[in-house]
Amino acid sequence: MLSISQKAKIMPLSPVRKLVPYSDAAKKRGIKVYHLNIGQPDVPAPPEALEAVKNNTLPLVPYPHSAGNESYRNGLAGYYRGVGVAVSADDIIVTTGGSEAILIGFSTCFNPGDEVIVMEPFYTNYNGIAAWTDVVLKPVPCDIHTHFALPPVDAFEQAITPRTRGIVICNPNNPTGYLYSREELEQLAAIVRKHDLYLFADEVYREFCYTDTPHVSCMQLSGIEENVVLIDSVSKRYSLCGVRIGAIVSRNKELMKSVLRFAQARLCSPAYGQIAAEGALQTPPAYFAGVRNEYIARRNYMVNALNAMDGVYCPMPQGAFYTVVKLPVADCDEFAQWLLEEFEYEKQTVMIAPASGFYATPGKGLDEARIAYVLNIEDLKKAMQCLEIALKQYGG
Repeated sequence: MLSISQKAKIMPLSPVRKLVPYSDAAKKRGIKVYHLNIGQPDVPAPPEALEAVKNNTLPLVPYPHSAGNESYRNGLAGYYRGVGVAVSADDIIVTTGGSEAILIGFSTCFNPGDEVIVMEPFYTNYNGIAAWTDVVLKPVPCDIHTHFALPPVDAFEQAITPRTRGIVICNPNNPTGYLYSREELEQLAAIVRKHDLYLFADEVYREFCYTDTPHVSCMQLSGIEENVVLIDSVSKRYSLCGVRIGAIVSRNKELMKSVLRFAQARLCSPAYGQIAAEGALQTPPAYFAGVRNEYIARRNYMVNALNAMDGVYCPMPQGAFYTVVKLPVADCDEFAQWLLEEFEYEKQTVMIAPASGFYATPGKGLDEARIAYVLNIEDLKKAMQCLEIALKQYGG
């Protein structure tokens, strides 16, 4: 009898997407669903990206180079230099989204059974990619009451074993919205130097920082130049989620030679996606300033609305466009499904991402959810009204 692999059996469901069938069913019943579960911005993409695709003159669509189009990699290197990260096109390999960058990076740097430390809660795809590559995630817990700040050095030292090979950090953080300071990153760099670990730096939300202090890249830390593997993507920066273009960046030449072999094995990243991403490099600073101000307004409204609800606690995120919120329910997985199956207010409901899927430790995050403030404020107002009424009905 045919059977599926053991790896397929342990591959976790996405907490962001596993409730989609219930959302689809609600929509078929005529319910308006406010999607706060997924990082899909409603901000228009820059016209420079869209026009680049519309105006291309390709007579056919050939395979791009496995490392990515040279013109795009040169342009991307210029973008990095503009944010204080000195790299060349040879330090960059274009990937099919940021997720493939993590997948190739893990496959290049780690053997089956190797351990990688993550701050918990963490981006859920790290969990799936770890299962895919037979890597063991070792969580170091962060606390909602400290706004998910970097844990003390002792917590990392206690998590390190002879099998530890790396640390992953997402800055600004998905799912918490926490923005790590230079001081925190220097503490992390000291651990990386001491134990000679890889440091995977997921910096896809670099443009979404809401403090006066500029974003600090792990590529700017001294003494760990060979250790840092930068993960990047155009999905959120330019509202180009569907073009599926990311990048893996490192100054470690031997590492990048091996990354290229994986890139060749999957042939190439999308041709039109690279055209759009290269066009997006011409986006003027005014676009990012406008987007930043819009997200600050959304964040301020939503976080204040959440904290005004009975029994709800939500820290103020300083980056990205997510927050992890503690709700007065015993099981957010059950609550999120109930919102879609049984609840409606004026033919409307809300879709959230239960936070349990952002933890590796069993039983953690059960009363938490990740909520994305990716909708315009008018829709956010309606969504928060729905959520407040739903919590009262559910609790009663």
